[in-house]
Amino acid sequence: MNVDGLAAIVTGGASGLGGATADMLAANGAKVTIFDLNEDMGQGKATAIGGHFVKVNVSDEAEVEAGVASAAEKHGTARVLVNCAGIGAPSKVIDREGNPVPLKTFSTIINVNLIGSFNVLSKFSAALHTADPIGEERGVVINTASVAAYEGQIGQAAYAASKGGIVGMTLPIAREFARYGIRVMTIAPGLFLTPLLASLRQEAQDSLGAQVPFPTRLGDPAEYAALVNSIIANPMLNGETIRWRQSKFNPAILPPIGRTVLLSPLNAVPAQVSQCCAGFSKWSDPMLLAVGRIYKAPLQSADPGAG
Repeated sequence: MNVDGLAAIVTGGASGLGGATADMLAANGAKVTIFDLNEDMGQGKATAIGGHFVKVNVSDEAEVEAGVASAAEKHGTARVLVNCAGIGAPSKVIDREGNPVPLKTFSTIINVNLIGSFNVLSKFSAALHTADPIGEERGVVINTASVAAYEGQIGQAAYAASKGGIVGMTLPIAREFARYGIRVMTIAPGLFLTPLLASLRQEAQDSLGAQVPFPTRLGDPAEYAALVNSIIANPMLNGETIRWRQSKFNPAILPPIGRTVLLSPLNAVPAQVSQCCAGFSKWSDPMLLAVGRIYKAPLQSADPGAG
């Protein structure tokens, strides 16, 4: 799908991964609407790219419905949705005094990251599914998970659960939306120089970047946006989570990961195509950081020839 002239929505588009994505889409001719809670930054970004800003809490159903309607009124029915809105304050399940974490601390992160992503994609897709197709498809949803979905650290129980939920809902929603010609993809990025990491001391940033084998640095949000662009452009990418894992690990202890592609920051989309007839098969690409296991289940499970 070529985004030139098409309408797009980016949640969390005021800064970070969402901001870089909004920049990329606008630079490629898309009419971008930004959903964000930061009104000053969101309006500033929209003005800079010639887009439209709507202050939206993604976990609020009424606000999202109004936001999608506002985007359609301004630019027409959106064909592209990139969900980047998210929060991730760390907290242990049991604090130093032995008290359990307040349930609201956990539920707030789930509400924004997981339920918020579902809330926006459901409203977006309901508005899109009756629109005229463009070629063989109507549009695409790209959600943002995290490597924490697979390898969450201490203090990331809520964050990892929210991102794991995003990974988990990708395939079933892609299967449901196949009849409408709407693709659903998820990116699970590793360490990127987002506003949160940019607020750390330079020594801390350097230490995190040193964990990446090559390039030995934090990812640039523009590189995330480049992967978003590749997903939009390639209609064969659907129902998958791209696990963009840059940090060091031991492949020998890596568990089998279903429906997951391991990418290095060097290549946005692998050139090789995995030939998977049944079960798990190994896939090697010289541009990949490591060899993982990939299971190419058909989107329509009733049709064994669709995979």
